[in-house]
Amino acid sequence: MIGSGGEVRVVVGRRGRFFCEQAAIACGSQKHHNSTSMIQPASQPSSVTDVDRAFVADPQAVPAARKLPPKVNNRVGWYARAKFGLVRWFLWAWVRTFSLRGLYLFGRFFGTLEYLINFKRRARYRRELRSIFPEGIQRSREKSIILSYFRRTRCDKLYYLIFDRLPREKIMRRIRFHGREYLDQALARGRGVYVMLSHNGSHHVAGLLMALLGYKCAGIRDRSEGDIRRYVQELYAKTFPEFAAIRLLYADSFPRDIYRCFRENRVLGSALDIGRVRGLALKTCPVRIFGETREFLTGTLQVALRCRTPILQGFVVSRPNFYVRLIVRPPLHVPDEDDTTGDDPQTVAELMQRYADGIEAHVRGHPDHLSRG
Repeated sequence: MIGSGGEVRVVVGRRGRFFCEQAAIACGSQKHHNSTSMIQPASQPSSVTDVDRAFVADPQAVPAARKLPPKVNNRVGWYARAKFGLVRWFLWAWVRTFSLRGLYLFGRFFGTLEYLINFKRRARYRRELRSIFPEGIQRSREKSIILSYFRRTRCDKLYYLIFDRLPREKIMRRIRFHGREYLDQALARGRGVYVMLSHNGSHHVAGLLMALLGYKCAGIRDRSEGDIRRYVQELYAKTFPEFAAIRLLYADSFPRDIYRCFRENRVLGSALDIGRVRGLALKTCPVRIFGETREFLTGTLQVALRCRTPILQGFVVSRPNFYVRLIVRPPLHVPDEDDTTGDDPQTVAELMQRYADGIEAHVRGHPDHLSRG
């Protein structure tokens, strides 16, 4: 229906109904614009690429009526800032006194204490671990994996907090990039690259590390992030110009920004293996993983298929002494020049299942990196 002021409103459903509205574009006098002019797609530019065609042809690329995403409050309160600042000061003093190796040993010690004290988290991880090894594993190996998990997560958090204080050359020496040739070959096609990440391991540092290696990156994330991540990302943006240049998108934002990232030949990464449905408007696909059926997000994958963008799968693995492995697997999908399949349901389902199989194989190889999205 057309509301007062010239906006478009749509009412959907009787239960759990929501209102979607898009403000009218004010070009000159609104009195000379009818209601249909507000929902016409943008005209194609004179230089048309495959990404442009996908953007214009996709009826969901420019939603006729959709609820505007809420504004994100990135401000961190003074108490959280003071707390994190004090922790950072202590950790950096520890590094200056005992070196980065000393911080790693401190993290392992702290993680061991957590393992001994936090029995509820230990039991929860044991249940998760048994779900990925239904055939069973030895009790000694199970304890070793759980202890390694506690130590790894604690060391990752300590490293994450002081990452911006470290010399750049020391950071670069700790990055090991496996499968980089797959990424470079995909970028050479000029249509961008979509890297399907996973919530297993420290996936949130993948964009920063790749940006430091010289790649134009973009990432899709959830709007609800903790204070510590927003605080640290603010510091990263001040310290690393490469991080400030990363384009950050949100899972419930308009898809037109995803098209633009591919048109700019960026490396776009997102984790689709969610642990819960985060919105009725988000598209999902059922997959089989670890002997159960779960719903994974598909929206970004579908946009990549429409744009004929190469699709890869990547992981981040933490190693001793704060070394990090960036792993890029062989391409899941490289479209042909005359590919017309697009994002048909069968192609999406096949790629999503291959993505889930890749996660399962990776987690079985690195069980201390297991986590839920």
